[in-house]
Amino acid sequence: MPNPPKTPQEKKGLSLARDRRNTYGNNQKAARKAIPLRKALENRRVRHKDNQAVSQGSNLDETALDLAESSVRHGVHRLGGWKKGPDEPLGSVVERALKSREQRVGRKLRARFDYGNDS
Repeated sequence: MPNPPKTPQEKKGLSLARDRRNTYGNNQKAARKAIPLRKALENRRVRHKDNQAVSQGSNLDETALDLAESSVRHGVHRLGGWKKGPDEPLGSVVERALKSREQRVGRKLRARFDYGNDS
């Protein structure tokens, strides 16, 4: 049996809970460029490590060489590495923006009023 259709309010609540926004602090262009770069650098590091292990195979015995080739094939060196941190839920980003907006409303008027009362 199919699920009943959702109301617009239910859809909005699900969107605020599920959707995420990048709030790391740099602009979006920097994030779009930096994330693939970090992943590429990590992959290059792993490939370099694997190539080093295989190239030293001439000085190793046969079992050590088999182990090195097996670890290269199965990606053993991929432990750890760089991982992108999770983005923040849209609901908390919107909530923080609304609080910030609330604090900004009437700021100039309050500043003028406080300035006049100082003397």
